[in-house]
Amino acid sequence: MTQTIAIIGGGIAGISTAYSCSLIDPTAEVVLVEAEKQLAYHTTGRSAALLYENYGEASVRGLTRASLNFYHNTPEGLVDAPLLSLRPLIHAGTAEQSDLIDELISDGSDGTIPTQEITVMEALDLFPALNISRVERAIIEIGTADIDVSALHQAFVRGFRRNNGQIVTSARVDSATREKNGWKIETATGEFGADVVINASGAWGDVVAKRAEIEPIGLNPKRRTAFMVTAPVAETSEWAMLDDAAHSWYIKPDGPQLLCSPADETPSEPCDAKPLEEDIALAIERINTATTLNIRSVNSSWAGLRTFTTDRSMVIGPDPDEPSFIWCVGQGGTGIQTSPAAGQLTAELAINGKPSESLANLNLEGLLPSRLRRPL
Repeated sequence: MTQTIAIIGGGIAGISTAYSCSLIDPTAEVVLVEAEKQLAYHTTGRSAALLYENYGEASVRGLTRASLNFYHNTPEGLVDAPLLSLRPLIHAGTAEQSDLIDELISDGSDGTIPTQEITVMEALDLFPALNISRVERAIIEIGTADIDVSALHQAFVRGFRRNNGQIVTSARVDSATREKNGWKIETATGEFGADVVINASGAWGDVVAKRAEIEPIGLNPKRRTAFMVTAPVAETSEWAMLDDAAHSWYIKPDGPQLLCSPADETPSEPCDAKPLEEDIALAIERINTATTLNIRSVNSSWAGLRTFTTDRSMVIGPDPDEPSFIWCVGQGGTGIQTSPAAGQLTAELAINGKPSESLANLNLEGLLPSRLRRPL
């Protein structure tokens, strides 16, 4: 009998999961519903995504590594150009941040390409606006790369539609009720039934769970601010991305501009996040101290929500109290880079109840929602 799978949320988590569901069970009726008029309106569409293997908790790093093959060998017909553009990442540290530099080296020692220490002058060659009078030590991640977020999201959309997947926008889920023969889902545009519900609604993950009478996980949405400034030279495509050892700001070249951020994590309710002038001013102060950019004006600014769990690892898998309700939330700042494997894992757990051999090495216990429901 044909199975119906409803996926709530059209960001990178939802669409990657939808694509994988359509591959794993071609007979299934897979429906993705999105509250906004367009997909990827919130966090996905506002990401400064970098493929950075040595970032996040161990369970998250496993998902990043499991996603590498998709990026380097994207299935035929999904993209028109490569999804990645190599760009090294430099962490710069003051004398007072030497211990943080050591921690970063240790944390990145087991990566496919381990974190490496370089000289300050080598860092200056890669980011010519570095204020070397402020930097005592520098380290580099050379396996990092820019991700074309729009192309990645569209690749999953293409694949999903090619596999006869259905996308419904402007369809906020108002309730989901578990009945004898499955779920009844009521949206702003009507209702439909499903055998399985996958919650991939980002910052609204706990909101959607409550509407389905499922116990919330305890998600913590946090605002991240970003803004663009004019680059000091016309061409910075070869420059590295730069941040400080405490991750209190970063700069990422973007064509004739530089994308900057205070790397803030300000608690927020689920919302259409907006940047605050004080956060931008703080970032400019920090960046002007650490570099010779002397930023005086901002070309544009925005904010997005990155959503975390209490242990800062994702939540992927069936709810322990209702196995037909599947979670795929809490991506924090790693949702883009992990999306190929995270979507695949979510789909496999939803359809087959277990990961395939290609994902067998993942730390599943560090991802399942049951870990967050254990009594203290």
